Amino acid sequence: MKFKTALSLVAGAALVGALALTGCSSSSSSTSASASASGSEPAATTITVAASATPHAEILNDVVAPLLAKEGITLDVREYSDYVLPNTVVEEGELDANYFQHINYLESFNKENGTHLVSVGYVHYEPFGLYAGKSSDLANIADGATIAVPNDPTNEARALLLLQQEGIITLKEGVGVEATPNDIVANPHNVQIKELEAAQVARSLEDVDFAIINGNYALQANLKISDALAIESADGTAAQQYGNILVVKEGNENDPAIQALYKALTSQDVKDYIEKTYNGAVVALF
Repeated sequence: MKFKTALSLVAGAALVGALALTGCSSSSSSTSASASASGSEPAATTITVAASATPHAEILNDVVAPLLAKEGITLDVREYSDYVLPNTVVEEGELDANYFQHINYLESFNKENGTHLVSVGYVHYEPFGLYAGKSSDLANIADGATIAVPNDPTNEARALLLLQQEGIITLKEGVGVEATPNDIVANPHNVQIKELEAAQVARSLEDVDFAIINGNYALQANLKISDALAIESADGTAAQQYGNILVVKEGNENDPAIQALYKALTSQDVKDYIEKTYNGAVVALF
């Protein structure tokens, strides 16, 4: 872990020899020795977290950081625009945690990349929305209409489930969250599925008839969930499977600082902030 704490140095008769061996400056040594002698507490812990800009980094910076500061913990939030690097930097120990993904994506990422990342717990859910592009008439969808969807396996399955929910396609029975375009067994309007990297889907609206967009990317594109032509049912598979989680490398989930972070993330202050700020585009799961 990269939790940074000031370490007390033992001062004594061997100090000169230790300085000669380690090259430590006399000023830093005397400061540490003074802290040790006075019995003062170590310096505050710093937790580094990778997060998507919206809503994750906003929640962390606006609400969680001030809560942790009261406990002497500094929160250092690093924003990422993709779904790969936030996991890579945590796996490699460059950062302590990430907050951007749901459990199905995490499990798929671990399986495909041999990583050892685990969930600390659920925080919120972002309903997928189907938004108008060149067309806004979902009820009379044109034959051959193009629908942009995220191309990563778990989010693409989620998009396909939403299309099935709206009666646009029918998927093979029982395929659930592992659905791919190959599992489409009925497509009466011959819709064309355009697979794009998740962050690019919102930017494609001018080029496609419709787009199914991740909640965080919809927010970044100034799209309101109330503007969506269709959203995932709160009683559907997606609501049960795609809650966003706090993630760390295996073995660090019970670290006191990580537990303090998760406690702050699931506080009433965060719940109130989510309800006030996102108007249904983000839903607290605690």
